[in-house]
Amino acid sequence: MISLKEVSKRFITKQGEIVAVDNVNLDIQRGEIFGIIGYSGAGKSTLIRLLNGLEKPSVGQIVVNGQEITSINEEKLRGFRQKVSMIFQHFNLLWSRTVAENIAFPLEIAGVPKDKRKARVEELLNLVGLEGRGDSYPSQLSGGQKQRVGIARALANGPEVLLCDEATSALDPETTDSILDLLVSINEKLGLTIVLITHEMQVIQKICNRVAVMENGQVVEEGDVLEVFQKPQQAITKRFVSQISDSNQPVQTIQKLVQLYPNGKLVKLVFVGETTEQPILSRLIKQFDLEVNIVQGNISHTKSGAFGTLILQIDGNDQAVEDAIQFIHSQKVNTEVINND
Repeated sequence: MISLKEVSKRFITKQGEIVAVDNVNLDIQRGEIFGIIGYSGAGKSTLIRLLNGLEKPSVGQIVVNGQEITSINEEKLRGFRQKVSMIFQHFNLLWSRTVAENIAFPLEIAGVPKDKRKARVEELLNLVGLEGRGDSYPSQLSGGQKQRVGIARALANGPEVLLCDEATSALDPETTDSILDLLVSINEKLGLTIVLITHEMQVIQKICNRVAVMENGQVVEEGDVLEVFQKPQQAITKRFVSQISDSNQPVQTIQKLVQLYPNGKLVKLVFVGETTEQPILSRLIKQFDLEVNIVQGNISHTKSGAFGTLILQIDGNDQAVEDAIQFIHSQKVNTEVINND
């Protein structure tokens, strides 16, 4: 659906050349929700602007739905943008227009007759849960409602791709969840390909099928969300994953845990998918003559399945401890020994 091959974007400034996107290769499948995560300055906003032709790459090729967009003329680019819509962090609504008029605006530009515009607007109001609010003005809406207007407007011309530029960053957690649920619903109902950029791993966790992690203009890690959660490779990815691991409870540092639990071995267990539902701990206690203490743990849920971590203190006969660790391995649970006392 979307393919980027060796794409780079450079800007010339008074301070010199800035490489905002550096040799990025990506393939995004039709109908998936693909996340691009990175901290400020990582290049993700420039990357998403490349996807709808607002910026042209310095080098490389971008293909969207079979159309190579890096060299098409302005007229074709305008037609292309009707099929690739965008929603923004700060909504970008026309404050002097009603909700219905905001949603109808791209239809006006496209030359859609008035009666068809009205019918389409009503359809979209229902889709985003704003029935009866067509005559309201943006100033009369909550942040979540404003974003729903932005989503409806972006869907007006029946796009094939929806780009989301930090679309939930200005919203409170509860409203964020409702907007993410709406995006999932739209993705499923319309078969829409959604590409979203964010600096919040919770957003990736909740709705994305796959994720690309950006740092210094480069994609440093990419994969299925559950796989990235299970085995983050890069330091920055581990930081993002820790946003989820640390969100549910206070987590002690490894050094602190070693100090607090000096006896036996501290073992970190990583559960993925169906293994999160297995009674492994009770089997461990029944089968081996050991003292097993739960030090800390949590379970998070992604679109692809559950992901959990558990740190145990296992104390007892050395051989029994080793046998217990091998038993855990046999249950398809990744393990890591934190200390070897």
